[in-house]
Amino acid sequence: MLTILQGCILSGVHLFLSYMRAPFLYIFFTKIYFSIDKGYKKIYNLIVWSDLMLFVKMQGAGNDYIYITENVENPGELSKKVSDRHLGLGSDGLVMILPSDIADFRMRIFNADGSEAMMCGNATRCVGKYVYEKGLTEKSKITLETNSGVRTLWLNIENGKVKSVKVDMGKPILEPKEIPISCCLEKFINQPIEVLGEIYYATAVSMGNPHCVVFFDDIDCIPLEKIGPAFENHKFFPSRVNTEFIQIIDEKTLKMRVWERGSGETFACGTGACAAVVASVLNNKCKKDEEISIILRGGVLKITYTSEDNVIKNGPAEFVFETNLELEEIFKW
Repeated sequence: MLTILQGCILSGVHLFLSYMRAPFLYIFFTKIYFSIDKGYKKIYNLIVWSDLMLFVKMQGAGNDYIYITENVENPGELSKKVSDRHLGLGSDGLVMILPSDIADFRMRIFNADGSEAMMCGNATRCVGKYVYEKGLTEKSKITLETNSGVRTLWLNIENGKVKSVKVDMGKPILEPKEIPISCCLEKFINQPIEVLGEIYYATAVSMGNPHCVVFFDDIDCIPLEKIGPAFENHKFFPSRVNTEFIQIIDEKTLKMRVWERGSGETFACGTGACAAVVASVLNNKCKKDEEISIILRGGVLKITYTSEDNVIKNGPAEFVFETNLELEEIFKW
C-alpha cells in the first residue's frame, strides 16, 4: 500500500505532467499508477479532480476548433456542446489528436453540428503546432493520418515556436462520382446550377471533402446566410457540400467567403482555399506553379497548385486559450 507521502509525490508528478500539457505522458502515467494502487487515486482525488480533461482552443486564419488528445466515446455530441458560441467554448468544431498506426499522429474532426468531417486544412496546421509545442514530437516534418488519407506537414520553427505550417494537401479530385456530385459529366467545371431560382456557374472539386466554387464580382454583397444553406443541401450533392464564393482580385490574389457544411459561414477554410485555387486554374483565372494569396475573413493563406497536380498550402496557426474541464459536466450544458 502506498504511503500518504508516496501518494503525494506521485500526485505531484501527475499534476506536473498536466501543467506541462504533456497529455500522452499524463495518460500513460495515470494508467500505470492507477493500476498499481487504488490508494493513489484516493490520495490524488483529495488534491485535485481526477476527471479534468484538457481542452485547447486554436485557430488558423480564424477557423477555430477545440483540440483534445483523448478518444472520447461520443465526440459528435461533445463537439456540439463545446462549439456553441453562447453556451459552450465557441468553435467551428472539435478535433481529436490521436495515435496512428500509419503516421506520426491521427486527426479526427467533428463539425459544430456533430457530423464528422473528412478533412480540414486549417486544423492540420493547428495540429502541427500543437504536437510540437506541447512536446509530443521533436520533428519539424510530420505525417498526419486523416479520414482523407495521410498528409505531410512541414513546420516553420523560430525560437522553439511554430510560426507557420506548410501542408501537402495531395491531388484534387475532379471526377463527379468521387467528389461526389450527381451528374453525367466527366468534370463539373463552370457548369450551371440553379439555387433558389437563380442560375450560378460552379466548379466542383474535392480536396478530400466536397467543394463547390462559384465566382462573383463582389462577394461582400452576397446574402450568404440565405444562399449558403441552399448550396450546402442542393440535390446535386448527396453528401452536402462546402461552398466557396470567390472574387478575383488579380492573377495571384483571390478574396473568399465560405459556407461550410455542418458549420455555416466560417472565417476560413483551408481545403476550400485549395479548391478555390484549383477551380481558378481550371477556369483560366490563375496559373499553376504560382503562389496564390487567398484573402479570408480570418487572414491570408498561400496556395500553390503545382504542375504535378499537388496542392500545397501555407499559413499560420495560433493558440487561443486552454482550460481543464470535467467531461461529464460539459454534457450537462
